[in-house]
Amino acid sequence: MPMNKPHLEFHPLDMNEGFAPPRGYPDTIQQKILASDIDETRKMGSRSRLLRFAAGAFTTEPFVHDHWEEVYLISGDLSVGTDGEGKGGEKFHAPTYACRPPGVVHGPFRSDGGCLLFEIHYYDESKR
Repeated sequence: MPMNKPHLEFHPLDMNEGFAPPRGYPDTIQQKILASDIDETRKMGSRSRLLRFAAGAFTTEPFVHDHWEEVYLISGDLSVGTDGEGKGGEKFHAPTYACRPPGVVHGPFRSDGGCLLFEIHYYDESKR
């Protein structure tokens, strides 16, 4: 049974409210869910979100997930492939884009000056 995100027309986004750290992330990295019907248990649906890193924020472990991920770096900088202390990696500046299929190991990440990302996560339901 296909799932559907809600129909949302253009509406203002409050960029000061509605952000919270995703589960397992430090408080210096926060998300704002824009629309979602993702069901990670049933491997269905999709999610659109904003993800922001405060200046100096970093993750400590690589990520891997079972859904597609598209990421657009709207503003700021993001270093990819850092170590567990946020050092090293390859630094990118906005505008930058990534598209990752399921199962790809990526990260850890760091932002020196802070950044804002737009992300879309989705399952390939034709593979079910």
